[in-house]
Amino acid sequence: SFLVKADPPRMETSLHQQLKRCYADRDDDTEVVMGKYRIDAIRGDELIEVQCASLSAIRRKCHDLLSRHSLRVVKPVIVRTRIARAKKSGGPVMSRRLSPKRGSVLDIFEELIYFIRIFPNPNLTLELPLIHVEQLRVPSKKRRRRWRKDYQVQDVRLESIEATIELRQPSDLLRLVGISEELDSFNTLDIAQATDRPRWVAQQIAYVLRKTGAIEAVDRNRNGIVYERAA
Repeated sequence: SFLVKADPPRMETSLHQQLKRCYADRDDDTEVVMGKYRIDAIRGDELIEVQCASLSAIRRKCHDLLSRHSLRVVKPVIVRTRIARAKKSGGPVMSRRLSPKRGSVLDIFEELIYFIRIFPNPNLTLELPLIHVEQLRVPSKKRRRRWRKDYQVQDVRLESIEATIELRQPSDLLRLVGISEELDSFNTLDIAQATDRPRWVAQQIAYVLRKTGAIEAVDRNRNGIVYERAA
């Protein structure tokens, strides 16, 4: 395919720019047009898409690219956020604090509900960098209401990458869940206990595992559907 250097997209966060540079061999290998698509980065023969938003937004793009190319989708998981506040856009930072909210690699299952027709694919690697970020907030320009936040996020910046996890096979997803190898069969209650999540979240996880071919339903009892690891 014909490659052309593209202008950077508007309203791109610092986080997105930083991650693109992390994965490209050179700065010239970012924001490249391939056919009708803009590719975030290219490394050797591999195309790289950095997706900070929902994976559902790039399903069609991934489907088309995977028919002819090796594709790495980088989906960052924010495990720690430092909140920086300024009084106005472009003004100095007045305060910083750590957010009590922490992300988890298990959050990827909520995203994969809308990505099960794409993953797995022999040409696809789904990479999860576990990252620390700083989120810059400024007062909202809109009139404040009780149901509306009194700030707007002006930018998100990468502080550090704690670790990275690669997902290629359905079995890689099952390893994230941490079901004991001693269990020949299990249900969503076992998944809830293994992940320390509510059972409704465990049901979402089981749905993704089943649809991607990591597990299969083999029975049903009073505790629900019984699953086994796929052969």
